[in-house]
Amino acid sequence: MKLATVRLAGRTAAVRIDEDRAVEIEGAPDVGTLLSSADWRDRAARAAGPSHDRATLDYAPLVLGPDKIVCVGLNYRSHIAETGQSEPQFPTLFAKFRSALIGAHDDIVLPGAVRQPDWEAELAVVIGAPARHVGEREARSVIAGFSVVNDVTARDWQHRTLQWLQGKTFERSTPLGPWLVTTDEADGASGAIRCTVNGRLVQDADISDLVFGPAALVSYVSTIVTMLPGDVIATGTPAGIGAARTPPEFLADGDVVTTSIEGVGECTNRCRLG
Repeated sequence: MKLATVRLAGRTAAVRIDEDRAVEIEGAPDVGTLLSSADWRDRAARAAGPSHDRATLDYAPLVLGPDKIVCVGLNYRSHIAETGQSEPQFPTLFAKFRSALIGAHDDIVLPGAVRQPDWEAELAVVIGAPARHVGEREARSVIAGFSVVNDVTARDWQHRTLQWLQGKTFERSTPLGPWLVTTDEADGASGAIRCTVNGRLVQDADISDLVFGPAALVSYVSTIVTMLPGDVIATGTPAGIGAARTPPEFLADGDVVTTSIEGVGECTNRCRLG
């Protein structure tokens, strides 16, 4: 199944995507709320609410109020190589706040204080059941599915200190969507991951290049903190970031950024000063 959160007149709703239609799922204002129900798969499968033309959908962030957005750095071998670093023994973790999230076609806000905004196409893992101290095999069963995220990063702020948070969570900077593809349709193990800026291909890799895959990340994070339904793990970006180019390249007002993952989905967002 494909599940999305859409904006309607004065409200939001979780929907099931059926070809060219979107069917509302009763009692679920967003996908995160839906996932908090143990029977979310059945609820989504049998939903028969109002139907909407998929072409007219206004996508909200896939999950409106995640308890946690855990992000992973230096997790593609190609990206590690382009930054001149060594492959990590453990996942490099940081976090975002939910105010950073935007929908699949919303504008990316470039704050005036940021001089080096950069793109980062990533696979998002969305949690579908509580997980604490789970091994990798069990971790697979608590993953609801996968989505697309662009971890837009303020490089000049990221590298002010050894801690990356300040460069990673500017408000209205992080597209997440357009939908969740459940694990019966995608396994998060392989598939082309790409990013274009104004139609020019800047990132082109395969998810199989990940150092730590989705199940390993869920297992690792669950050792630290309980993962809850609707939590998101952004799994890292491949080679091709703007900061690693010669000369470096960064996003500017009016740029159009498209991040896509084979078999998962695509986000297209215009940058604007804010």
